[in-house]
Amino acid sequence: MTALKTLGIAIFAFAAMSFTHPVAAGTRYPTNVIAEYVYACMKANGENRAILDRCSCSIDVIESILPYERYETASTFKQMGLLTGENGALFRESAPAKAATAELRRAQAEADIRCF
Repeated sequence: MTALKTLGIAIFAFAAMSFTHPVAAGTRYPTNVIAEYVYACMKANGENRAILDRCSCSIDVIESILPYERYETASTFKQMGLLTGENGALFRESAPAKAATAELRRAQAEADIRCF
C-alpha cells in the first residue's frame, strides 16, 4: 500500500468519525469524547475516585477554553502526527498542525493548573 493511499485511508477514517457524533457549534463536547478523555487521563494518572474527579475537571476546563471544533481539529492533528515517516510529518510539522496542537497544549496546561 502506498504512503499516499495509507494517508488517504487514515484521513477518511478520522473524517468519518467526526460525522458519527455531530455537535453544533457552541455546545458541549459529545459524551463519548468526554468519556474517552477521562478514561485516558485516568489510565495515565491512576484509577481511583480522586483522579476521576481531577480528570473530569480537566476536560471541563478544556471545554471552557476550546470550542469542540478546535478541540477535534487539534486532537486529530495530534493522533495523525503519531504516524511514522512522511505520513505523520504533515500532521506534525505544518503550520496549522503546530498552531492547533499548541492551542490544545495551552488548554491542557490550564486544566492541569486548575485541576491537579
